[in-house]
Amino acid sequence: MKQVVQNYKSGELAVLDVPVPGCKPGGVLVRSAYSLISTGTELMKVSEAGMSMLGKARSRPDQVAKVVQSVAVNGVPATYRKVMGKLDSWTPLGYSLCGVVEQVGAGIDDVKVGDLVACAGNEHALHAELNWVPRNLYAPVPDGLAPRHAAFGTVGSIALQGVRRGEPQLGEVALVIGLGLIGQLVVQLLTASGVRVVGADPDPARCELAARLGAAACGDPASAAVENAVAELTGGHGVDQVYLAAGGGSNQPVELAARLSRDRGRVVDIGKCRLDLPWNAYYEKELDVRFSRSYGPGRYDPEYELEGRDYPIGYVRWTERRNLACFLDLLARGRVDVEPLVSRTADFEDAVETYRRLEDGELKAVAVLFRYPGHEADAPAQAEAPTVAVPAVRRRGGTGSAPGRAAGTPVRLAFVGAGNYATSMLLPHLARRDGVELSAVVTTTALSAANAQRKFGFAEATTDLDAVLGDKSVDAVFVVTRHSSHAELTRKALLAGKAVFVEKPLALTEDELAGVLAAVEESGNDRLHVGFNRRFAPLLQEAAERFGARTGPASLRYLVNAGRLAHGSWYLRQGTEGTRFTGEGGHFIDTASRLIGADPVSVYALATPGAEDLQVVLRYPDGSTATLSYVTTGAPGFPKETLDLAADGKVLRLDDFVRAAVYDGRSKRWVGSRLPRARDKGQAAQLAAFVKAVRTGGPMPVPLESLAATTAATLAVQAGLAGGAPVTLATAR
Repeated sequence: MKQVVQNYKSGELAVLDVPVPGCKPGGVLVRSAYSLISTGTELMKVSEAGMSMLGKARSRPDQVAKVVQSVAVNGVPATYRKVMGKLDSWTPLGYSLCGVVEQVGAGIDDVKVGDLVACAGNEHALHAELNWVPRNLYAPVPDGLAPRHAAFGTVGSIALQGVRRGEPQLGEVALVIGLGLIGQLVVQLLTASGVRVVGADPDPARCELAARLGAAACGDPASAAVENAVAELTGGHGVDQVYLAAGGGSNQPVELAARLSRDRGRVVDIGKCRLDLPWNAYYEKELDVRFSRSYGPGRYDPEYELEGRDYPIGYVRWTERRNLACFLDLLARGRVDVEPLVSRTADFEDAVETYRRLEDGELKAVAVLFRYPGHEADAPAQAEAPTVAVPAVRRRGGTGSAPGRAAGTPVRLAFVGAGNYATSMLLPHLARRDGVELSAVVTTTALSAANAQRKFGFAEATTDLDAVLGDKSVDAVFVVTRHSSHAELTRKALLAGKAVFVEKPLALTEDELAGVLAAVEESGNDRLHVGFNRRFAPLLQEAAERFGARTGPASLRYLVNAGRLAHGSWYLRQGTEGTRFTGEGGHFIDTASRLIGADPVSVYALATPGAEDLQVVLRYPDGSTATLSYVTTGAPGFPKETLDLAADGKVLRLDDFVRAAVYDGRSKRWVGSRLPRARDKGQAAQLAAFVKAVRTGGPMPVPLESLAATTAATLAVQAGLAGGAPVTLATAR
């Protein structure tokens, strides 16, 4: 299928051939009929992509701050790879469309194949021939409403949510500043609510259009016309509400809002304009400044948008989806008219030229629609201490080894998932490794597969996992997806006879872990590795070698300064993706076990009240202990990981994988130089070990029993928190 994309680094626009997205449970696959270009939001994004790197940094200081923090935590090389990987990638455009349901996912019963739906979301309603759309981001189109009009649903919802934030009442007077696409819709919605509207925009054509669509008066905000109209309509008191639907760097809209508002009026920001509030003006009138966040309640909540968890109507009357359905109803009943807003309808194949004309100013438009092939004309359409079982690893014919590759034959790898970690930490190492062939990349979103294929040279990009697993030429499968899918994808790949590299965690529950090991027993295929890369870090390996063998029990202390996650991070979706510690705690437990040389036999965990901080104590067979402090409340500038291992009169000190020392008696022996090394957490060495095992047929880099034990210990942390007592790790028989 084809999709409109842009490279944020170069600014290049293209209509790209990408795989068809899969139809996942909880949503529908929609074939686009019309999609709408938001001439404000999208053109701002297109223009930003054409800026220099300095210009991009100036326009997004929030992202610059994240880069600085990443440098402090991960170092310059890793951060550079990550940032450039994101910049030099195809990114999607679009967020408002109408199309026909082509396939219905499991759990969907409100629409069927062939139904016409309006779709929303900058990840799901893209300028593409096919999109997968989750339940709460689509709404059925009422009978008789033209698809080209229903394509305005998302933008209409943005305007509708802004009007709701203003709480208009019959007979009031409102001022709408900025008469672009959103402003024109706000004018109509307010008029339909019994509010008299004054519009302000420097473009005479837009003022004339707003007047035709119901505004009582319109004019240039720099002229006296707007002020005079407000004085006449309000008896000199000022407007009840102001809606800021303008963009740009001028502070004039905010100042005009204060000047023309009545005492204790309401100012609602819908657009993205400068907001340097003149304190005296806003204070003296005690103006109520409100923000309207996109389509309505549910926006940016992954449980609502992706998992389909609706808000009870008694508590949240107007959600994203209800706003979308409401706007479609207003269109169907003729209360809002979007046809006068359509400046041009372009064929989808002409998307790049259309964006060019809009950006150059050659095409003056309020709204532009893309029309897709086949739609040339509109048609309706408990109290005791718990025990966690470590499942016994049973193999049916498996030995930990496998036949090696013929001399000179490359190892053929397939990737399931191509997110940030895969593209910044794994694929750059594999793409330049001799004797490796990247055969296929499988994703549920077509564009990420196409990006990975372009950047790393995959022979094939697809959304068909079964076809890749059935391809006998593929030697190994990398599972680099969201945590909730790791266990099931690993199980499928093992049953298909593939060697498997799965990013941590291997499983989110004891049942999932048991299911993976049952697949090993059923298939006799034990060729499994989990991405616990820290044990492969060169500095840790060298420090452990210099520390040497020990005779007595060891005490290990490991501080992980994890920091707080950004709002909206998918790591916070505990209902589906597990806790944050379940997701990454295996890294630290595996590192401790590597240094102690055994797997833990019990776990005791405590949580800090009111925070996500954890204290985890691991006990080992010989009496050794490891205390893991996992904290989110530390200083961002402090190193992420610091570790001390003490035994037999010696201490090993590791500082964030950039510097290490071994203390022996009264002497102190540095590992490497006294200056910090570049941070290397072992990804390259880990991949080299895995590829070697696949090529030669030798044992996997870490015994399967150890991978299972580390995963069980990680899961036991939650059981320990719930039970308030140590959890014994008992191997199942």
